[in-house]
Amino acid sequence: MAAPPLLALQDIHVALGSAPLLTGAEIAVSPGERLCLVGRNGSGKSTLLKIAAGMIPADRGTVFIQPGATIRYLPQEPDLTGYANTLTYVESGLGPGDDEYRARYLLEQLGLDGTEKPDNLSGGEARRAALARVLAPNPDILLLDEPTNHLDLPAIAWLEAELASMRSALVLISHDRRLLESLSRAIVWLDRGIARRIERGFAHFEAWRDEVLEQEERDRHKLGRKLVMEEDWLRYGVTARRKRNVKRLAGLHDLREKTRQRNGPLGGARLVSQEADISGKLVAVAEDVSISFDGRPIVKNLTTRILRGDRVGIIGPNGAGKSTLLKLLTGELQPDSGEIRLGASLQTVILDQSRSSLDPDTTLSDTLTGGTGQHVEVGNEKRHVIGYMKDFLFAPEQARTPVGVLSGGERGRVTLAVALAKPSNLLILDEPTNDLDLETLELLQELLSDYAGTVILVSHDRDFLDRVCTSVIHSEGDGVWIEYPGGYSDMLIQRGGAVKAEAEKAKAASAAAAPRVSTGAKKMSFKDKHALETLPGEIAKLTAEAAKLRRILDDPQLYIRDRARFDKATEMLARTETSLATAEERWLELELMREELA
Repeated sequence: MAAPPLLALQDIHVALGSAPLLTGAEIAVSPGERLCLVGRNGSGKSTLLKIAAGMIPADRGTVFIQPGATIRYLPQEPDLTGYANTLTYVESGLGPGDDEYRARYLLEQLGLDGTEKPDNLSGGEARRAALARVLAPNPDILLLDEPTNHLDLPAIAWLEAELASMRSALVLISHDRRLLESLSRAIVWLDRGIARRIERGFAHFEAWRDEVLEQEERDRHKLGRKLVMEEDWLRYGVTARRKRNVKRLAGLHDLREKTRQRNGPLGGARLVSQEADISGKLVAVAEDVSISFDGRPIVKNLTTRILRGDRVGIIGPNGAGKSTLLKLLTGELQPDSGEIRLGASLQTVILDQSRSSLDPDTTLSDTLTGGTGQHVEVGNEKRHVIGYMKDFLFAPEQARTPVGVLSGGERGRVTLAVALAKPSNLLILDEPTNDLDLETLELLQELLSDYAGTVILVSHDRDFLDRVCTSVIHSEGDGVWIEYPGGYSDMLIQRGGAVKAEAEKAKAASAAAAPRVSTGAKKMSFKDKHALETLPGEIAKLTAEAAKLRRILDDPQLYIRDRARFDKATEMLARTETSLATAEERWLELELMREELA
């Protein structure tokens, strides 16, 4: 029989005022499972996670937790009130028998030393402390709501390795596609209040989602119904936009190739002619630029140029000076040495991801129009506010909704709509992907593809950088920045082993922090040696068997068509995954024993 779930939510109903949010949603988590919870902002993902964690009650439904099972929940806005410092906060999450050293290790890996006072923490530091608190006890189930927010790329790579090495079951909400693709083994999709599940990783989500929506459309046509509801347009529009975006990939590749040909040797760009500056083809040129703060080099001898139409990503660890470099390239800061030249007639718009410019009491319509009527000035064109709202996935009935009651992702879309309505030829984006759902990210990528001007962005989202950038400027340490043509993955290839070594270092650090098996043995037995040699083959066989069973369960109609086969395949998959986890754990134990004896 399949292992009983550690956590099960059944027939969950939640309403916000008179509007239903969840209408019979269900989710079950078995030992060692890796689920990603996806859905549009406002679909109830965080609410469902809070119900699972016991933070809030459901209006109706059943929550079952296996007796003795431990659950840890990472909120988006942690509260450290009442704790002396970050170490005491993290240690408060430990249970009897948990390793106190692990609390210090996790804080160190996340850039904290444990002495930080809660009153002095930034939002990002508070979230990193909360992340250390939920990881420290090695719970049975980890419920993580946007764990990569405010983490830099090295920290995200470390977190990915850390989560992969843990035996805890995971339920993960994240906009980071790479993290979801790496860790997830099943998908729970919240849509219109219900939860659909498929036993495959996130890499298969979009194709599965599109198939489900297209089947719904076919079923509606069979019933003789017309798709006239705006809600239908909002859902099916996602599929249409994604298919259009496929055609844009060729254009992005062409831009990257032109960037490679233009740049020549890395860092060797120079201002070509005054005519280019006057014509507006030139956006910014940095010639041998350096700047330091308190004797520490932030940018050292940087030479680069940015032309009209470029999409340049700035990446590096927290504290490397990304914001300083951004201010240099836009003329907000002057360098200590070298020269910055800006193009003529630049009109710059900065995307305010803090959303501080939004008045929570102003309606969506008035926010977009400035309260001047029913039209939005978009460049030189007048657009009716309802039509412009639809471009950003808002339904007409939301026009009179106060901005303050919108979800975080919806407010992100409002910020995008306001910023992109302003006339500009240079768009500055500082961490634009934080708190955006996957569909809003698709929208942002489409908008940037259509944008006729130049984009300079700071981001830690690897997939977003790959989909948007024609080049990236990467911090190599000690104030050295190098520009690489292409996106994040192209940068990895061009840097060769450097980034791979960083990732391996993160994995090694994670493995080193895990409790090592004290064997007490002077040598391995024949049985141990035989198991060490044969277990890789057994693991490969079990992995292939699990993949075969998942392919059977991928059929969305199997449950209805052949319930007995569905139940049998589900039971076999649970047994296979349990055997696989046991084999992997045994192999790791023996490998640690071999290393210890060596």
